[in-house]
Amino acid sequence: MALRVVPANLANCADLDAIFGKDGVAGLCQCQRYRLARGEAFKDTPVETRAERLRDQTACGDPASPQTSGLVAYLDAEPGGWCAVAPRVSYEGLVRNSDQTAWRGRDEDRSDPQVWAVTCLLTRTGFRGQGVAAALTAAAVEHARERGASRLEAYPVTVRAGFGEDHPGPIGVYLAAGFQVVHRPSARRAVVAIEL
Repeated sequence: MALRVVPANLANCADLDAIFGKDGVAGLCQCQRYRLARGEAFKDTPVETRAERLRDQTACGDPASPQTSGLVAYLDAEPGGWCAVAPRVSYEGLVRNSDQTAWRGRDEDRSDPQVWAVTCLLTRTGFRGQGVAAALTAAAVEHARERGASRLEAYPVTVRAGFGEDHPGPIGVYLAAGFQVVHRPSARRAVVAIEL
């Protein structure tokens, strides 16, 4: 099977919808966990609104868009996975909260636009175990590098997490792509980074 990864603006919106689905954590989140504005809450933001925001952020179906918020993997012609990768400062909910696990014990400029982040790594049901996550992670490194990032970081789980907590993906996929553990804020979470 042929595996390819494209910027999400080169994917059509129906493919993005197929990856996220309607049920489960991905269908509910629509990759908005770190994108909600101050004072917004999931319970007050309908799924349809979150899905529309994802479509806007990715610019899906708009090949001429100068920016996108992620990557889509295809296994043959079928959409098989998603990776959220963008400048870290674009994740308002991640950057603003110093109590976030990602920030515990770290003292650095959170507003550095050259540091990018992977906040979600999602392989569609039925496509797991076929290298989708590894291909997305490798492509995220190149995507960030080509757009001028100096460092790419992610916040993977190190042990099986609870409901909805494994959205950053497993640590092994990052280590295999050349990331290094730069911080261990908790027993179940790591901060990994790769210098670009």
